[in-house]
Amino acid sequence: MSARICVLLTCGLLGTAIVTGCTGRPAAPHHAASHHAASRATLPPPPPVTRAAARKCPKTIPSRVGPPGTSPADLFGWASSYGNGKLWVGGLGPGGVTVPSGDMVGPDGSISWKYGWWRKAAGYLTITGRRLDAPAPPLTSDVPSGYGNIGFQASGVTFPSEGCWQVTGKTAHTSLTFITLVVTKAHRAVIPGNG
Repeated sequence: MSARICVLLTCGLLGTAIVTGCTGRPAAPHHAASHHAASRATLPPPPPVTRAAARKCPKTIPSRVGPPGTSPADLFGWASSYGNGKLWVGGLGPGGVTVPSGDMVGPDGSISWKYGWWRKAAGYLTITGRRLDAPAPPLTSDVPSGYGNIGFQASGVTFPSEGCWQVTGKTAHTSLTFITLVVTKAHRAVIPGNG
């Protein structure tokens, strides 16, 4: 074998050894999506709600009447609604506390809840939210189409965990924020005044 071929072969093997030695494996393409998914998967589970945290949650207390000019037939949760004159949400729990039944709690501890909305200001609804009392992933929402851009709008929200949650509904020209304490029936003893 010629000296030139030996040098080229040695350089090639040396380059491969350096790449493998630096990364622990041969170089592979980086996929941003899988990196973010791995980051979410390694988050520690959110801590449970304590009685002290439940007391500190600044819950939004629903009214006993719905939006002016509507009736209970117009808005799901009309008698437990909250609004600002342009946007209303119905289905808030008594005292601002959401206590789902067992079939609304997923195996991973996530909690599903339905809210009805009433839009006096035109616009399609989006819903976002975050846990206030501890780190947690943001809530997810489902705002189905077919309701137009004014009046009633059904929605579903999934809270990743129990806790004190701030929820914001937005249309093109207005927004409404409320705060709810989300606690499963199994843990309702943490609700102030219970247990």
